[in-house]
Amino acid sequence: MSYLMMDLAGLTVSDTETAQLLQPQVGGVILFSRNFATKEQLVLLIKQLRKIRNDLLIAVDHEGGRVQRFTQGFTHIPAMGDILPAAKNDIALAKVWAKECGYLMAIELLACDIDLSFAPVLDVNGISEVIGKRSFSADPEVVSQLAECFIAGMNDAGMAAVGKHFPGHGSVAADSHIAMPVDSRTREQVESFDMLPFKQLIDKQLLNGVMPAHVVYDKIDDQPAGFSEYWLQTVLRQQLQFNGVIFSDDLGMKGASFAGDYVGRAQAALSAGCDMILVCNDPAGVATLLNEFQWPETEPFANAKTLKPQVAVVMNALEQESRWLNAIELTKKINAAELN
Repeated sequence: MSYLMMDLAGLTVSDTETAQLLQPQVGGVILFSRNFATKEQLVLLIKQLRKIRNDLLIAVDHEGGRVQRFTQGFTHIPAMGDILPAAKNDIALAKVWAKECGYLMAIELLACDIDLSFAPVLDVNGISEVIGKRSFSADPEVVSQLAECFIAGMNDAGMAAVGKHFPGHGSVAADSHIAMPVDSRTREQVESFDMLPFKQLIDKQLLNGVMPAHVVYDKIDDQPAGFSEYWLQTVLRQQLQFNGVIFSDDLGMKGASFAGDYVGRAQAALSAGCDMILVCNDPAGVATLLNEFQWPETEPFANAKTLKPQVAVVMNALEQESRWLNAIELTKKINAAELN
């Protein structure tokens, strides 16, 4: 019954966290910058987690740009929005570069035995304060094309892709980490623009997971997408025929407060159709759910195995990988172009 992805307070796993990780409701761990000092320490932390539970899904937000949790010993992945400008708007070249960035991001995480990065961002860049250059482009067709190549690179390394933030966070200004964003556009506007990259990549069966937005599209449904049966069941499962894993965004975010306390949030997210819920930056929230929430008794998401790496990566072998070395040089070029 593995429904919960929790986080950790520090550089090692505490006794309290060990006891929590052994509970069957916990299925994953998401890592943050506070869990990282050096690559060597990170590898030891992952080994500690694997010793506690070898079936845990270990994930991180490691998109590139300003959302990259690990630094020293890891390549600085460019922001996705910098790739096309660095290629001087040559879409063919940008697609090649996007693929190598996806490969590089994935291979460095897999070499540390981390299963998953919550990537790519499929939001179309608009007015959002929190998206910006995390998006590939302000054009949904370009987002689809570059994201497809980024995913191909991830897949080459052996990593599955999780697209976020469905059906699109780019056209609403407020940051759902600290506010409750409301997007008042029509269904046709959202589905024909923001949702287009999700639709196209799901049609091509390139997404193993999807993370919905903590955004209310109030002309369409009165619930935030991550708590909405309309968005998760009617649209994502039925209309788009998505059969992968649906992750909630962090239930500790302000945009999740719509559903009440943690018990209410967990119930709303799971009832709407989320397969795994994330609780981050709030150990008391994790404890509350493990102690008080009535978890479903059915086995969640049959397709979870598709999120596990498909290729074994060994760190010392990685250092001899010419594609890895070439991709590092490419990122330097893109980052330098952004600085200029």
